[in-house]
Amino acid sequence: MIETVAPASFSAGPDDSAAAAAAGNPSIIDVTINERVFGIRAADIDTQRNSASMLISKMYAWRGYSGNHQIASDPNRITLTASDHGQVFGTLSLGLDSPIGLLADEVFKDVVDTRRGLGKVCEITKLAVDPAIKSKAVLASLFHVALIYARDLNGCTDIFIEVNPRHRRFYEAMLGFQTVGESRPNPRVQAPAVLLSVATSYGIEQVEKWGGMQDRAVGERSMFPWFFSPREEAGIVNRLRQLG
Repeated sequence: MIETVAPASFSAGPDDSAAAAAAGNPSIIDVTINERVFGIRAADIDTQRNSASMLISKMYAWRGYSGNHQIASDPNRITLTASDHGQVFGTLSLGLDSPIGLLADEVFKDVVDTRRGLGKVCEITKLAVDPAIKSKAVLASLFHVALIYARDLNGCTDIFIEVNPRHRRFYEAMLGFQTVGESRPNPRVQAPAVLLSVATSYGIEQVEKWGGMQDRAVGERSMFPWFFSPREEAGIVNRLRQLG
């Protein structure tokens, strides 16, 4: 499902878009793939959230999912985007648990509650990547920055994600998720969903083992070699803490 591409390089250096920097939204990290630079950043103003919403609506409609996919300002949600010169081609949101709960509670509250008693939970939602961008590095970068926000900045122990049952194997094989809630109707997209989860501690182990190895990780088929190296990860954590 994810094809092999030329190795990517990463830097926490200049933003890929002068306009974004001028607007006070510098990239968290830049990803260089085949001499093309993509910026990973938090979509914290309406224009950026609208761009992410448009991509989500486009990709969800293409897959036959219905519902409203507009991203609103929410102190408990962090929306990340991957963009090139202002064009958003990848996005996901990290939802933090709060008194109003998670989106997954609508369908799987009984399952989520079992983990709430053991630690702090969060969820990945509204994931969309333009199929014209064929790169493991882009998707891995989004997931890794979300992991950093979850684990290092918010102390989360478990990450949930709701997916269509036909996509379950991808998340299990590529990112180490495990099924914790079997298929149920999801009214938000008018389609079935299963609930998967992964411990943030598992992400720590995999980054230490595979992070930054890319196509040098012989025999490893997961997405973790396309995560940042432990050294790059430490730099991102420091950068995010400085950005506040």
